[in-house]
Order: sequence, then C-alpha cells, then structure tokens
Amino acid sequence: MRLFDTHTHLDAPQFDEDREEAIARALEAGVSKMINIGFNRETIPTTMKLAETYDYIYAAVGWHPVDAIDMKEGDMDWIASLCSHNKVVAIGEIGLDYYWDTSPKEVQHEVFRKQIGLARELKMPICIHNRDAHEDVVRILREEKANEIGGVMHSFSGSWETAKMCLDLGFHLSFGGPVTFKNARVPKEVLAQTPMDRLLIETDSPYLTPHPFRGKRNESAYVKLVAEAAAEIKGIDLQELAEITYANALERFGIV
Repeated sequence: MRLFDTHTHLDAPQFDEDREEAIARALEAGVSKMINIGFNRETIPTTMKLAETYDYIYAAVGWHPVDAIDMKEGDMDWIASLCSHNKVVAIGEIGLDYYWDTSPKEVQHEVFRKQIGLARELKMPICIHNRDAHEDVVRILREEKANEIGGVMHSFSGSWETAKMCLDLGFHLSFGGPVTFKNARVPKEVLAQTPMDRLLIETDSPYLTPHPFRGKRNESAYVKLVAEAAAEIKGIDLQELAEITYANALERFGIV
C-alpha cells in the first residue's frame, strides 16, 4: 500500500528531537511520498533542505497569509527562482486567514493575488490555506483566473456549497485529521460527496492530529488514520482509497 501525505511540516521545531525517526515511522506506515510546505522566510530554506535530503519528500514554497505583512521586496522573486527546482511541485501554502489577526486583510489579499499571478505565469499548481475566509478565497481565485492552473484546497473545512465552487475551479480537496473526529459532521459529509478523482489526504503535521492521538503531536505516519477514515466514509477498502489518492497526488503535482 502506498500513501501520499500531501501537506506536512516536518521542518517544524516540534520535530527537532526526532525528525529522522518520524520520517522513518511514516515510511513504515506505508507513506512513500510527502510534500513539505515552506510558507515564510524561516521555513522555505528548511523545506528545501528536506526535499534535497530525501528522495521521497517534495516541496511547496509560498507565503502564508498570517505572514503576509512580513513579505518584502524580492521575496516573490525568491519564490519564483525556487520554482525551477525539480523538487518544488507547488506554490503554497497561500490564501487568506481571518482567524489570526496578524496581517491586515488588504495585505493578505494583495500577497494572495500576486502569488496566484506568479503561479499562472510559471504554470504551477497552488496550495490554498483558507481559515474563516471562504467567500473571499473563492472570489479571489475566480478573479485571478486560478482555474487556469488549479491546485489543492488544503485541509478543506468549508461547506459542500463552497466545495462545489472550488471543484468547479478545477481544485482538488484535501482532508486531514478532522475527518477522524467523532463530531466532525461537515468535513465527513463533504468528503463523502467529493469525486474520487479530486480527493487527496494529508496530515498538516504537527497540527490537526487524528483520533485516537488528538491533542498530541501529529506526524506523517498518521495519514494512514486519515486514509482509513476516508475509506470508511467512501465505502471502499483502504487499499483502493490509498491507491486512488496516491495517483491523484502524482497527477495534481506533476510528479513522475
């Protein structure tokens, strides 16, 4: 069985004591590919180092909306230059975050639009962070013609109505730990209706830890728990769910 964790943060300080062991546990659990996300000035270099060190770890690089206010002249050129690296498979995570009050909305919007424009120019898929900003995220994706490149709605948390709009724009929906939570009705309902060819799984480790480890540090090995929950929701066996989501990820990120 092959699993693909399409969104992880293995360079996070939570892994400083056992990073190699956590990666080994992921491999033992059947996770044969992972995408690590570099989202600001600190994490982009550490993400690139991981991608260059491990054959099976790929990179996405972009500027997170929480850090939008810290983006300086030249950072967009830096991201653009890294996109020519053979291990960089997406621009992200980018988007809007109205939960953490760190970057003004207008700054977030500007940085988001610029990165969509860059992705269109480079013909790269984008990885979208959306927290409490569903309407504006979809509107900006439409206005900036993100349908020309598509991408992934990371850790999708919206309604089925929002999901349909994202699917119409050519995006895949990625689900993580919350679909294992007993009372997470909406993510489960959305996953159940998501077309199989648009479904991805992830951990967002070290965050959003699935049941039964909720409250503890998440890690890429736990994507198997997400796969098990998704297979149950879809009414198919784990092997089939794993193979379909693995193939979807290869295609979406252009990995040969």
